[in-house]
Amino acid sequence: MKYFISCGEASGDLHAAELIKCLHRRDPQAQFAFLGGDACTEATGIQPLIHIREMAFMGFSEVLRHLPDVWRNLRTARRTLEQEKPDALILVDYPSFNLKLAAKAKGLGIPVFYYISPKIWAWKEWRVKKIKKLVTAMYAIFPFEPDFYARHGMQVEYVGNPSVEELETRLEAAPSRDDFLKANRLRDRKIIAMLPGSRRSEIRNNLQVMCRAVDMMPQYRGVIAGAPGIEDEFYRRLTDLPVLHGQTYSLLRHSHAALVTSGTATLEAALARVPQVVTYRANGSKLSYNIMKRLLKVNYVSLPNLIAGREIIPEQLLHMCTPDAVGEKLASILPEREPRRLQLEGYDDMRARLGQNHAADRTAELIIKALTNK
Repeated sequence: MKYFISCGEASGDLHAAELIKCLHRRDPQAQFAFLGGDACTEATGIQPLIHIREMAFMGFSEVLRHLPDVWRNLRTARRTLEQEKPDALILVDYPSFNLKLAAKAKGLGIPVFYYISPKIWAWKEWRVKKIKKLVTAMYAIFPFEPDFYARHGMQVEYVGNPSVEELETRLEAAPSRDDFLKANRLRDRKIIAMLPGSRRSEIRNNLQVMCRAVDMMPQYRGVIAGAPGIEDEFYRRLTDLPVLHGQTYSLLRHSHAALVTSGTATLEAALARVPQVVTYRANGSKLSYNIMKRLLKVNYVSLPNLIAGREIIPEQLLHMCTPDAVGEKLASILPEREPRRLQLEGYDDMRARLGQNHAADRTAELIIKALTNK
């Protein structure tokens, strides 16, 4: 069968790549076309129709500046659906773009499968109506999502969380501490991992706060996880701390704590059992914070807290994301501090709620079953 897969950012690229491998194992004749990044390229052996570096725009102003690029990407994807007529369109998060593509597929009679739901349970709940209309099946990766969709009359299956098996595999493959330090020319000091996001705007807003917070811990060394597609020169304009590309999981394995911009990385740090502080600076205004509180339909923004249903990790958002505030929270989760022990206990609770399913393989099984009626 022919599969068209659409993901628009780095985390989606990783999850889509694993799904591609599972689909190919179950369907050895599978053919793929995709919007994605380097992980999907490696999984398929072909180049993306559009690379995620040309798609990962965040926030109203950034999207507005790149509207010509967005519409060009959408035209290219729609044209490919018309010409290739795949057996299935598989969407991975990235709702603003992907739901438009779903509408095109629906008009062409192509089944639409959504792997990794948009976070409409947090905001933009109105998108449920469009999803119900356009999507053949939704596969949820958080255990609270089926209940959310059920309230809107839509049956959704929880397939497990892909970060669980992906992280376990990558942590096992990580080098020893000595090899890690030697390969990256790092001195033998305790490390604080810094994960400031995958988009330029996120990195620009959050990295400088992180750097100043780490400066308050002179016995530690901050090391930055570089995002795919973001060149070293961009980071160099913001800091002189080391930037490691393609080594996020090794960095987490050898870190004592982490500063993480809210997103999938918060879950990955939790699964790696690295105590963390969530930072999200944006424009940092109190007005923005109050607006956000009114728009959000959930009590937390970080995935570990949402999954556990309580605050496991501190969230320093907008005007509360200052170097002093972040530094204070960071100090509290360093070794031999009580908040660190409590956070690790919270991680255990969160992990138990995620269960043992292999998310990508279960999703591949369900997609193929839906397409073949077996």
